[in-house]
Amino acid sequence: MFDVTAGTGVLVISRGLGTGEVLAAAHFLYAVGIAAIEVTMDSPGALESIETLAREMEGQMIVGAGTVLTRDELLAAKGAGAKFIICPHFDRELVRVAAEAGLPIVPGALTPTEILTAWRAGAAAVKVFPAATMGPDYIRQLRGPLGFIPLLPTGGVTADNAKSFVAAGAFGVAVGGGLMSSKLRSDPGLFKQEAARLLAAVREGRGHGGEHAGA
Repeated sequence: MFDVTAGTGVLVISRGLGTGEVLAAAHFLYAVGIAAIEVTMDSPGALESIETLAREMEGQMIVGAGTVLTRDELLAAKGAGAKFIICPHFDRELVRVAAEAGLPIVPGALTPTEILTAWRAGAAAVKVFPAATMGPDYIRQLRGPLGFIPLLPTGGVTADNAKSFVAAGAFGVAVGGGLMSSKLRSDPGLFKQEAARLLAAVREGRGHGGEHAGA
């Protein structure tokens, strides 16, 4: 099964950044051991950023497209070099198109019904969104009846709560503003320190009962 975190348990979300900004961030992330990044399609020059990252970080990081809402966006992202697709929602047609395009897709869902429906439709994993609103215990509760589905908490995840989400049974976490804020990125030392803290939290969570579903 394709792991959108590249085995590290961390997927970083780049939203609203230009190509140069996201490329600089990607180099810092790779330096601390993070190997997966998504560029949201509502970012300026998203396709250029995906293409640049796919070329410059080849063999180092896997690059995907996030906030994919339409068939055209999905196919354009593939053309730019995206290796996986992330959606904030579940759309059966998008899952079908992704399968035809040979791209793993991780739709967003929240309720047990939505999560199971997305999984049965062919999702590579399911993004539980918004995760922070529900909390880590929600993941633990879901893992009871749906333990066979790899869950990726997204929305409000930070280095401070990532351990709890993974310990609750998530195979990894997706982190955006909690790491990619302009304040952190403006200080490379602080940025790498926070990225390393996030990665360490996920590893610690795996050591405290987190199941590596989908990894």
